[in-house]
Amino acid sequence: MSDKIGKIASRQLRDFRNITPGTCFGEEGFSLTVDEAYAVQEAVVNLRVGEGDKVIGYKVGCTGPGTTKLFGMQGPIRGTLFKSEVHSDGSKIKSNQFCNLAVEAEMAIKVGENGKIASVFPVIELHNYIFRGSKKSLAELVANNGLNKGLVVSQHGWWNSTEHYAKKSTLSLEINEFEKDIGHLWPLAGGPASSLDWLSRHLTKNNLVLSEGDIVLGGTALGLHYVQSGESITLKVDGEVATRCLVK
Repeated sequence: MSDKIGKIASRQLRDFRNITPGTCFGEEGFSLTVDEAYAVQEAVVNLRVGEGDKVIGYKVGCTGPGTTKLFGMQGPIRGTLFKSEVHSDGSKIKSNQFCNLAVEAEMAIKVGENGKIASVFPVIELHNYIFRGSKKSLAELVANNGLNKGLVVSQHGWWNSTEHYAKKSTLSLEINEFEKDIGHLWPLAGGPASSLDWLSRHLTKNNLVLSEGDIVLGGTALGLHYVQSGESITLKVDGEVATRCLVK
């Protein structure tokens, strides 16, 4: 690891812990290439693992029309998921542990043997939604781990094969029982396989691999939505409640 990447990674982790992510991107003249941003992300991962956290998988982001329009750029990009940031269905999420807490409704993939899809299931993804650069960039998005700061998983009754969801057509996100967003289950035309195939190729190029049991967030066709203390978040699949959380 170069001194530059190591110093930025240490600062990134410190800022993350202080709930002020990515302050370096607000400094005049600061810039990273996308490759450097991935190096920073991986260096932060190594620091977190060294502190005792565990990588449980990855996210594929910036793929659907909602987020690409919101961010003004085209992905896909990769982020890393951590065991310490997985919340169960019905969890109470502390808004003061996030910088501009925002949520997405999306589908996740559990990886089986030989990189195959073992099951898919709905999740609420949690974000630190902030860009500090004068213009949003993929480098800032990547270095800040795709804005990810965890996920709320559905009960295991929703962890099913892709065939179970073949007839399911929509995801919807409700905030305080008001429908905020609705869209297709998957952002890419090829469904979960497209997200997984892209991620597998991308990881190989970066000397990383998917392992059996990994969780992959496949991206979303919906948008990203700010939430605040006192609001209830509900994710539905074709009108059926799949998972929910309460923001405290």
